Amino acid sequence: MSAFMSAFASLVGSLADLLQPLFQTASTAAAIILFTALVRLAVHPLSRAAARGQKARSRLQPQIAEIRKKHGKNPERMQKAIMELHAAEKVSPLSGCLPSLLQMPAFFLLYHLFSSGSIGGEPNALLSHDLLGAPLGGRWHDALAHGGLFGGQGLVYLGLFVIVAAVATFSYGRTKRQMAAHPMTPAAGPDGQPVPGMGAMTKLIPLLSFFTLITVAVVPLAAALYVVTTTTWTAVERAWLYRDMPVAGGAMATAA
Repeated sequence: MSAFMSAFASLVGSLADLLQPLFQTASTAAAIILFTALVRLAVHPLSRAAARGQKARSRLQPQIAEIRKKHGKNPERMQKAIMELHAAEKVSPLSGCLPSLLQMPAFFLLYHLFSSGSIGGEPNALLSHDLLGAPLGGRWHDALAHGGLFGGQGLVYLGLFVIVAAVATFSYGRTKRQMAAHPMTPAAGPDGQPVPGMGAMTKLIPLLSFFTLITVAVVPLAAALYVVTTTTWTAVERAWLYRDMPVAGGAMATAA
């Protein structure tokens, strides 16, 4: 693990050196944003597949509802028929989770890298780097202790919070409209009855973007930059990939 982290630290350092002529003292922060973009580009094909899967699942909702109506008294037959329908249409119920799951290692790498005082037995030089005066290894409570909410470091975090809040508000409105235009048939358990709590979970889904604010507040600034970048990328990417799906009110979704 130590050798791996050393290699990752070297990668971040190399990207920072490459960007230094353009971004000067903010080159390491820029390197993190570039790294995030490269990760998102790598998983973009999976995001496209997930979008195709979600569109297919929306298209299959009337057929699934009919299957549940037809086999409501035979849960095993109902579940088998739904699985056969998904297989016939080449739709995976889990495809939408893959892009998020594959990004998690990158996030934890950055979190660990900028939370460790030493890498490979050597002092972690990356901890001396900053973004507009805010250390990349620091957290929001550190910024508050050095100048308060509107101090130099505090303003860096306020900027990130504003970006996250704007992206979350956009995603919230879009998700609400799409869920209204394409209501999903509630998931059922083996007995054919709706899974307890799924209704509440469905209502919670549009609000998930706002939880990013908490993440940005508690992780090292470097990891926060990853979160803000990937969240913004996700919002723009989804607006583009789902642009041909009508939203409630008859309007067509457009790319941001």
